[in-house]
Amino acid sequence: MSTRLSSTKSRAALHTSARTSAQLLLVAVAVTAGLWLVGQMWSVVWPLVVGLLLTTLTWPLARFLRNHSWPPALAASVVTVFALVVAAGIVALIAVPVASESGTLADGVIAGVEQLRTWAAGPPLNIGDAEITKAMDAGIERLQSSLGATVSTVATGLSTVVHGVVVAVIAVFLMFFFLKDGPRFLPWLTRQLPGRLAVDIPTVAERCWNTLGAFIRSQALVGLIDAVFIGLGLWILGVPLVLPLSVLTFVGAFVPIVGAFFAGFVAVLIALVSNGLTDALIVLAIIIVVQQLEGNVFQPMIQSRGLGLHAAVVLLAVTLGGSLAGIVGSLLAVPAAALIGVIWRYIREQLAEPPHEPRPDEPEGATAA
Repeated sequence: MSTRLSSTKSRAALHTSARTSAQLLLVAVAVTAGLWLVGQMWSVVWPLVVGLLLTTLTWPLARFLRNHSWPPALAASVVTVFALVVAAGIVALIAVPVASESGTLADGVIAGVEQLRTWAAGPPLNIGDAEITKAMDAGIERLQSSLGATVSTVATGLSTVVHGVVVAVIAVFLMFFFLKDGPRFLPWLTRQLPGRLAVDIPTVAERCWNTLGAFIRSQALVGLIDAVFIGLGLWILGVPLVLPLSVLTFVGAFVPIVGAFFAGFVAVLIALVSNGLTDALIVLAIIIVVQQLEGNVFQPMIQSRGLGLHAAVVLLAVTLGGSLAGIVGSLLAVPAAALIGVIWRYIREQLAEPPHEPRPDEPEGATAA
């Protein structure tokens, strides 16, 4: 016997679907407008984000000093100076050994080019000096013809570097003020907000702050794993500058995609000019294996535990962030997803119904029924 659809229930379902769709559309419009506004203020938002990330990295030391009766301004000043000294030390740890080995590396580059030319001259390529000279002349002519575009690219790169320096300086100043006045922010925010917002927003802000700290710690652990395994492989192969390359790998872990690519490229290049093509290929294989394990195993596992996100969510967030906003999107994708998760969990807590407690006269098992 066939059943007929109820016109009343169908009409109610359509009304509910239409109302829900309209509400979701309004939410999507609001989110789009918010993202557009953030994009318009990106010159202010980006230093603020960098300053917050630096603050989460340096706050444990500042908190330790404040707990030992240091004045907030003095503790913030000492931690800021210490962070700058550590950053300068990292640069020196990379630059000084490289500069001391520059002569050896230059000779290795020349020898590597000569080996490559000799290999290309033999079978199966059989490329002679005439063909190489002709290719170089063609490259020079093409470079000269595109001189305007090259100058424009260089100018754009210099502008990007200058903008990055400005962002870094502003972020350091913001980090100092966050370290100095951060604990007073939530009480101040509570006094400025009316009604229930005075409880909800500070609570969410505190949870978001703890989540950002977990992100920085997990990213540092991932970078340490990369540096240890890649540095161990370089040391076993006898590649020079193991310590600077390991430090560069650790620092590069904080910059998704580009950081790992740059650190790996430098390691392979140094292995090529110092140890030869075979060791360079082995180093490349080590880097690829470690990066694949880090990107698909270690990072999702570590960040999913520290941020309360599933490993698949971490992978999808990085992929989506990179496709939407490039390097910056990849860098901010995981903490943004974690903050969204924090807000969503808090909303669920507030909207959840309280557990039903049976009345004294209610028979046992009635609640489950």
